[in-house]
Amino acid sequence: MVYCSRRCGGGTTWHLSGLVGVFKPSLAQVKLAKSSVQLYKNMEARGLKTGWKECGSLCIARTRDRMIAFRRMKAQAVSWDIDCDLVTPQEAQKLCPLIAVDDLQGGLWIPGDGVGDPYQICLSLISAAKEGGLQVVENCAVQQVLNQNRKVVAVGTSRGMVECQYFVNCGGFWARKIGKMSEPYVKVPLHACEHYYLHTKPIPGLDPMTPVVRDLDGHIYFRENGGSLLAGGFEPKAKPAFEDGTIPESSEERILPEDWDHFHVLLEQMLHRVPSLGDAVLERLCNGPEAFSPDCKWIVGEAPEIQNYYVAAGMKTIGISAAGGVGRATAELIVNGSSSYDMYELDVSRFLGLHNNRKFLRDRVREVPGLHYGIIYPFHEFKTGRNLRMSPIYPKLREAGAVFGQVMGYERPAWFDPGYASGNESGSKNGLHPYRIAYTNTYGKPPWFNFVHDEYEACREQVGLSDYSSFTKIDFWSKGTEVVDSLQYLCSNDVDIPVGAIIHTGMQNKKGGYENDCSLARIAENHYMMIAPTIQQTRCKAWIQRHLPTDGSVSLSDVTSMYTAICVMGPFSRVFLSELTDTDLSPKSFPFFTFKELDIGLANGIRAMNITHTGELGYVLYIPNEFALHVYTQLIEAGQKYGIRHAGYYAMRALRVERFFAFWGQDLDTTTTPLECGRSWRVKFNRDMDFVGRDALMKQRDEGVKRMYVQLIVQDHDHEVDIWPWGTEPIYRNGKYVGAITTTGYGFTFQKQVCLGFVQNFDDKGTAQVVTPEYITTGQYEVDIAGIRYPAKANLHSPNLPTKYPDKERLAYRATRDIVNDVVISTRSK
Repeated sequence: MVYCSRRCGGGTTWHLSGLVGVFKPSLAQVKLAKSSVQLYKNMEARGLKTGWKECGSLCIARTRDRMIAFRRMKAQAVSWDIDCDLVTPQEAQKLCPLIAVDDLQGGLWIPGDGVGDPYQICLSLISAAKEGGLQVVENCAVQQVLNQNRKVVAVGTSRGMVECQYFVNCGGFWARKIGKMSEPYVKVPLHACEHYYLHTKPIPGLDPMTPVVRDLDGHIYFRENGGSLLAGGFEPKAKPAFEDGTIPESSEERILPEDWDHFHVLLEQMLHRVPSLGDAVLERLCNGPEAFSPDCKWIVGEAPEIQNYYVAAGMKTIGISAAGGVGRATAELIVNGSSSYDMYELDVSRFLGLHNNRKFLRDRVREVPGLHYGIIYPFHEFKTGRNLRMSPIYPKLREAGAVFGQVMGYERPAWFDPGYASGNESGSKNGLHPYRIAYTNTYGKPPWFNFVHDEYEACREQVGLSDYSSFTKIDFWSKGTEVVDSLQYLCSNDVDIPVGAIIHTGMQNKKGGYENDCSLARIAENHYMMIAPTIQQTRCKAWIQRHLPTDGSVSLSDVTSMYTAICVMGPFSRVFLSELTDTDLSPKSFPFFTFKELDIGLANGIRAMNITHTGELGYVLYIPNEFALHVYTQLIEAGQKYGIRHAGYYAMRALRVERFFAFWGQDLDTTTTPLECGRSWRVKFNRDMDFVGRDALMKQRDEGVKRMYVQLIVQDHDHEVDIWPWGTEPIYRNGKYVGAITTTGYGFTFQKQVCLGFVQNFDDKGTAQVVTPEYITTGQYEVDIAGIRYPAKANLHSPNLPTKYPDKERLAYRATRDIVNDVVISTRSK
C-alpha cells in the first residue's frame, strides 16, 4: 500500500526540472540512473506517458581543470559503459547553436541523456502499480511507525492503524519528520533549500530536440520544455528553506517567494551563455524547496534503528534520475534481503546522530547544492559543520600544525605543516594558529606533497605519531562462551585465538562480500575489542546487532568515544616506547598481532596493540580519555631524540597503498570477497564451522574468482607535471579494458605512482571469466589517466620495501597474498 498525505506527486515532484543524466559521482549511482532510463523507455513502449525524450546532454567547460575532469569522465566511461565524447567549443556550438562559446575550453557530449516529465512519470508508475494490485490511499497522513523488538509491525495513519511487515519512508523533504514518528526514531538527515529556475514564454523556432546544456562553471543548466526554455542552476551558496524545521503541508504554502537578488548570480550566467535569452519573454520564476542530505548523496537502504524499515529519500532535485533504480533496489532489499546494486556509500547507516541535528543540517545545506556543478577535487572537504568531534589531543595537534580532514564528523589531521606550529604567523590567536581545513584543489601534484613525504619518511625510518581516535571501537563480552560462538558465526576468520592475540577478519554477507573488515583483540576469555573503519561506526554495529543472540547473552558496547588512539610507528618505536613503560616490549614477549594492557608515564589501563594498519613496525595505544594529554606529552618529549614527527592520514594512505593493504570503503565493499583480494588465507576453510557467507566462499574457491586485486606501479609518469591518478581510472591488459582502480597514492619508496584495483578477464562477448595468477602475471598493463595510457607493472603480493632498519616482523607480514602460490612477483620497479 502507498499512503500520501495529500495527492501523489504533490511534494517536490510537480516542480522538478526533469533532467535525466546517467553520469554520477560513483558507479552505484550510475547503475541506478541507467536503470531509471531503461524503465522510462519500457514504460513508453507500453504506452505509459513519461515525457521521455532522448535529446542528449552537453556539459561545457570554461577552465582547464574542468576539461581535465571531463577527460577523466571520458576515461571512466569505458568502465561505466556510458557513450560520450569530448568536443571542441565549435563542435559544442553545432550541437546547441543557442550557446556562446568564446570563453569555452571544450565540452562533453552524452547522447544517451534526456529529459522526462516527473509528474507524468509519477502518475504512470502509480497507474501501472495499481494494475499489479497496489492500493494507493491519498489524503491519508502517516502519524506513527510501530515496531516490536525493533521490527516494523504497523503504521498509524490519520485513517487508522495498518498492520504491516515492511515500511518504506520515501517522504521527500518530509522524510526526516517521518523518521521521528517511531521509537527509536530513524535518522534521515535532510534539509530543504531553495531551488530556482525560470520558464520563458514559447520561443519561435526552438528545436524540440535541443540538448540539455550544463554550464557547470557558470552553475547553470537549461533545456527545451514545450517550445519554451527552462533554465535553472545550483548556486555556490544556497539558501536554506523552512529554517524553523516546519514544512507546510499544502503545496500552495510551500511555494517560496521570489528572491531576484539571490537568483541574480544564476540569471547573469544564463544571459552570458545564451545571449538570445535576453529577448525571450519571462513566464515565471519558480522557487521550490528541494531536500539535500549533508553529503549530497541519496539516502537509501534499511534503517539501522529498526529492521524492515527502509528509506528512499534525499534525491536532491534529480529524483527522476534516481527513481527507477532506487525503487528497484529497495524492492530487491525487501524481497531478497540484498540488492544487485552495491549501495553502501548511499546507505542510510552512513550517518551518526550529529548528522540529523537540525542546526547542523541548516548550516551544511548552504554548501551542498553547489557541489552538483562544482569541481570536486580529490579528498574534498566540507567547510561547514566542523570542529564537532575532536580527540582530547586535538589542541596539541593543531598547535603542531595539523591541517584537518573530517570523517564521520571527526576532525583528523590530513597532514602537518610545521611552519604553522610556532603560533607566530598572521592570524594566530593566543599563540594557537588558525584552524585549517585540508585541500588539494588540483588534479596534479598536490600542495601537501612535500609535507606527506617527510611524514612518510619518519614513519619508515624514524618514529611517526598519528591520531587514530576516529576508528570505530566496539567491545563484546558474555558470561560464558556465547561471545566466541557469535563471533565465530559472524567472522570468516577463526576468532578463537589465545587471550592477548589479535586476529584480522572479515564479516561477510551471504554472498561472501565484506560487510565489515576489522581487527579483533581478545582482551579476556569472553571479552573482545573490535577495531573497524571510521565510516563503519553505525553500519557495522547495526549489522552485528542483527546477528547476535536475541536472548541478550552477548553484550555490545560502542567505546569509540571512550578512548584516544595514538599510533606510534617506525623502526625506533619499540625502543622509544620501552623508555616509558615497565612492560617488556621485546618481540618474544610482545610479538606482532598481540595485545597488552600497560602503563605509560603515570597513566595506566592503556590497551596497546602491536599493529599499525600500514605494515610498519609500531603500536596503537588505546588510552582512556582522561589520560590522553598526559600520554601524548610523554610520547612527544621522549620521542625527540628519535626524530619523532607527527603524521597525518595522507601519509598513512601512502604507506598502506605502497604496502598493498586494502581498506573497506575504498577497496573492499559488500561485493568483494576475501578470495578476490588476496585474503583467502584469512578464511577458516579448514575448520568444520559455519559462518555467514561460507557457502558462497566455498563455491567461489571451487569455481575460481572472476576478478583479482592487484597493485600497479605506474611507469613513465612524471609526478611533477603529469595529471595524477586519483581513483576510478580504467585498467588495460594487452590493450583491452579489464578493470578499474580503487585507490591510489604516490609511492615514496618506489618513487612512482602506485594504484590498487581489480582486474577481470572478459571474453569476446564481455562476459567475465575465471582469473588466475598466471593471467595476471603474463599481461602487459596500462592505466588510463585522464585520457593518457601509462604502462604499469603488476604485483599480486605485498612487496618487501627496502629500509635502513630491517625488521623481521615487518618483513614477514604480507597483508595481500595468494596462499596457493605465495611467491613475490615483483617488489620494486626499476
